[in-house]
Amino acid sequence: MASTADGVGSLGENHLSVPVSDHGAWATAMNNLGIMPMGISGQQLVSESLCLQRFDPGLGLITPINPMMAGISLVPPPPVTPEMPVIKEIIHCKSCTLFPQNPNLPPPSTRERPPGCKTVFVGGLPENATEEIIREVFDQCGEITAIRKSKKNFCHIRFSEEFMVDKAIYLSGYRMRIGSSTDKKDSGRIHVDFAQARDDLYEWECKQRLLAREERHRRKIHEDRLRPLSPPPVVHYSEHEAVMLAERLKDDHKFSEATAVLFTWIDRGEVNRRTANHFYSMIQSANSHVRRLMSEKAQHEEEMERAKEIFKNALLAILTQFEQINTVFTAATRQKAWDHFSKAQRKNIDIWRKQCEELRNAHSEEIMGIRREEEMEMSDDDLGENPCKKMRTEENGVCDQTQVSLKEENDSLRWQLDAYRNEVELLRKEQSKASRPEDDQTHILTNSHTHSHSPEAQIQLLQQTMHNMQQQLLSLQEQLTSKEAELEQAREEHRNLQGEVLTLRDKVLKNNGEAVERTNGELHERVVNGCIPSLYHSRERRSEVIMRGGVASEKEALLLGIISTFLHVHPFGANLEYLWSYIQRLDAKVSAGELERLMVRLPSMFRQELSGVGATLEKRWKFCGFDSLSSA
Repeated sequence: MASTADGVGSLGENHLSVPVSDHGAWATAMNNLGIMPMGISGQQLVSESLCLQRFDPGLGLITPINPMMAGISLVPPPPVTPEMPVIKEIIHCKSCTLFPQNPNLPPPSTRERPPGCKTVFVGGLPENATEEIIREVFDQCGEITAIRKSKKNFCHIRFSEEFMVDKAIYLSGYRMRIGSSTDKKDSGRIHVDFAQARDDLYEWECKQRLLAREERHRRKIHEDRLRPLSPPPVVHYSEHEAVMLAERLKDDHKFSEATAVLFTWIDRGEVNRRTANHFYSMIQSANSHVRRLMSEKAQHEEEMERAKEIFKNALLAILTQFEQINTVFTAATRQKAWDHFSKAQRKNIDIWRKQCEELRNAHSEEIMGIRREEEMEMSDDDLGENPCKKMRTEENGVCDQTQVSLKEENDSLRWQLDAYRNEVELLRKEQSKASRPEDDQTHILTNSHTHSHSPEAQIQLLQQTMHNMQQQLLSLQEQLTSKEAELEQAREEHRNLQGEVLTLRDKVLKNNGEAVERTNGELHERVVNGCIPSLYHSRERRSEVIMRGGVASEKEALLLGIISTFLHVHPFGANLEYLWSYIQRLDAKVSAGELERLMVRLPSMFRQELSGVGATLEKRWKFCGFDSLSSA
């Protein structure tokens, strides 16, 4: 069976079996190709009236034509460039001849290719075409497995492979002529298209399932390769295995594996009256490792502390060297040395000095951070022992200002202490370096002795200063605690008095609405004279003045307008939380207590009423400004 490549390649190797001297046969063949019939010498063989219509000889397809040209396959055709369209040639078979269609016509259309298509539909066959002629024509495309021919000039051809269908589609548009007959029953223009067959679809689905199974198998193998190995199985309990496990529990290197086996045995329920003593001894062996683990932990902690100390000492040494370099730059910038440098040298020295100062400050901040972390750890321990020293989170303006000022003083004192500590350490290092040999002269010894005592005096002075600052810090903390207690007590008394004032005012408003201002004034005078401590007399007098005068600032005037508008559109009133949540969208700094104090000061505009029964009882504020105007 010839392959498709051989069949297509034979298109250029087959030659016409018509003699050159037979002008009639040449004219018929060339006319079927849509070419002007010409002789060897170039004369026209047939009149123009007998040729195909709408043929344009100026297209230059193969004209001028003669039997020796490449299109007739009498000589090997020249190589076709990729830019030029493929020109189909005449195909000669034993029983028939296939003529290509006019190249100017559009290519034949095909339907969408079904998946796994191996079957083609061939239509437009001559009436006298037999199955042997069809097989002879399409055998060049590949191996044919089945041909189903119909009586209506079409058939279905099934190939063994999918790529053979593409070669069969290439023959679409050819005109088939059986033998040399000119009868209509012996000629026809064939149309080859993809066909949808159940066998092709079934084979394609089976192939896809096979590929999917192979892919799943490959994926499973890959996952199995990446999956970690499962742990070895745990042996069952026996006396021999228990003795071996007890020995492994005593070994530090095999302790982890042995504890896993011991846990599995206990979890399985191997413990009973007979084996309880064995398990108790194994548990006791496991417990004996606790002391070892604690000692290892303490050793690691010591190593970490040692490393921290080494790191801290290294940073101090680096900081000392930075200080020395800075002293060199300071000496260089003095007048007696600075005048001898050039302008460029001065500029470089200034740049170096600034860089050195920046690096020194960064290192000093790092050391300060380490010390601050140590102090914070110590302070955290103190707070854990004394939880009553924790700061409160919600306080009024006076307490906040006091805390802020005390914190600033505390931070400044702490920074001064850190600076004094750095100086003490530097002086100690200088004192250690200031030692002199004993065999020097007497005046040198005297001078060294004097210089060695001066740092000790400075150290004592600095220690005394640190002690005084610590005492001052403790006194400030005690003052802060006492002020917080006084402030909390005063706030509690103020809340109680304010609640009594509100309840009394509600009773008076219900009984006599016209005498509200007078009753409020008398009530405030009685409360101020009898209950409030002397610490808040001046504040209550200022509030009474504000109550008599109405609005005290522009902000209160704006709040008064917003509250009046809001309560006017709520005729049944609104509670304080609802009103405060609305005003929070406009000004987040306004507090609910400020709104309540403003409305209490203006009883002629705002009235507080109780609504609801039992658990739903709540206080609502209403706008009554128009009522006071109508009564006036």
